[in-house]
Amino acid sequence: MPTPRERILGTFLGEKVDRPPYGMGIGFGPWGETVDRWKRESGIPDLDVGKYFGYEPDFVYMPINMGAWPPFKPEVLSEDEHSVITRDPRGIVLKNLKKSCSMPDFIDYPVHNRAEWEKYKEERLQPNAVGRFLKPGCNWNLWNDIPWTPATAQEAAAPVAEQAAREQRPVWIGTFPWGVFGTARDILGAEELLITFYTDPELVHDIMDTFTDLWVNLYEQVAPHIQIDHVHIWEDMSGKQGSLISPAMIEEFMMPNYRKIRDFAKDHNVALMSVDSDGLVDDLIPVMMRNGMNVMFPFEVQAGCDIEKYRRQYPTLGIWGGLNKYALTQGQAAIEVELTKAQRMLKIGRYVPCLDHLVPPDVPWDAWVYYNKRLKEIMGVT
Repeated sequence: MPTPRERILGTFLGEKVDRPPYGMGIGFGPWGETVDRWKRESGIPDLDVGKYFGYEPDFVYMPINMGAWPPFKPEVLSEDEHSVITRDPRGIVLKNLKKSCSMPDFIDYPVHNRAEWEKYKEERLQPNAVGRFLKPGCNWNLWNDIPWTPATAQEAAAPVAEQAAREQRPVWIGTFPWGVFGTARDILGAEELLITFYTDPELVHDIMDTFTDLWVNLYEQVAPHIQIDHVHIWEDMSGKQGSLISPAMIEEFMMPNYRKIRDFAKDHNVALMSVDSDGLVDDLIPVMMRNGMNVMFPFEVQAGCDIEKYRRQYPTLGIWGGLNKYALTQGQAAIEVELTKAQRMLKIGRYVPCLDHLVPPDVPWDAWVYYNKRLKEIMGVT
C-alpha cells in the first residue's frame, strides 16, 4: 500500500498509484455554522468530521510567519448589536456581522501611498526578524493570541521533518493569505491596487517583488533542514468575469516572482507548486503553468470553471476540486451528476476529487453522508 506521501505526490504528478487520497484535509471542509448544523442533525454533539468519515492523512504544514512581522495589534475599533469593526494582524480594517460567518466588509488597508509602503517594508518585512519561525509545539497564527516562542529555522523544521518521516506524509510551505497578487491586494485594497497598476506601476512591482523575496528567503532558511514537497501560492484574483488583470499584466508583474519560486522549487527538488484562486481561471492557467505551477484549485463551478475542459486543454495540470458544492443542497440526483464527473476525471488521472470551496451551512448532514459514501465507492476506498 502506498504511503500518504506517495499517494498524494503520485496522483498530482501522473505517476502510477492505486488511487488518489480521500478526505477533507486535502480539500475544502465545512464552515463552522455547517458543523453546528451537522452536530444537531446527526445527534453527535462532539462530531469530528474527519474522524467520522475516516479521512486520510494529507500534508504536514511548515509554520512560517510570512507577512507583517511584528504583526499589527488586533483590536476592536467599534461595535454595535449587529456588527463589529476590527483591525486584524495584517493591518486590514474589517466589518463582520456578529451572527453570521459571511464574508466581511473590507473598510481600510495598511498602505495608502509610497511613503507608508516604505515604512511598512522597513518595519515589518525583514526576513531575519525574531519570530519568523516558532518553537516546536507552538500553535500561534495570525488569528489567535496563543503565546509564541521564537526559534531558528532549524529548530522549527525539526519536529515537522520528524512528523513527516514518522507518518510518511508530504511537507507543504506557503498558505493563505500570502500570494503575489493576493498579498498586494491586502496591502492596498482591491480597487486601489487595480488603479495603481496604471498610476504607479513601480510601486506594485516593489510590493510584489519584496514579498516574494521575503518568502523565498524564508524558504531557503528552512530547506536545508527538511524535504519540502509542495510550495503554495494563494491569489484569489478572479471573479465570474475572469481574471482581475489581463494575461499581459500577469506576465509583466507577477510571473518574474513565480519564476523565483519555481527556481527555488527546482533547486530543492520540490515536486508541487500550486495556486489557489477563486473565480473563473481560464486566463490564469496557461501563463502560470508556463512559469512553474503544476497544481491548481478549487475550480468554482458557479464561476464557470469546467475541470473536464481544463483536463483536455492541460493534460499535465494537477486538478484539485471542481465539484459543485451547491449540488449537495439539491438532492441525490444532483450529487450523482457531480460524482459522475469525478469518476470520469479519475479515469484520466492527476485529479483529487473534492468540492469547489467550503461546504456552506445549507448542506444537510444526510447529503454529506451520502456524498462521502458514494465518493468512497467511486474512489475504491475500503
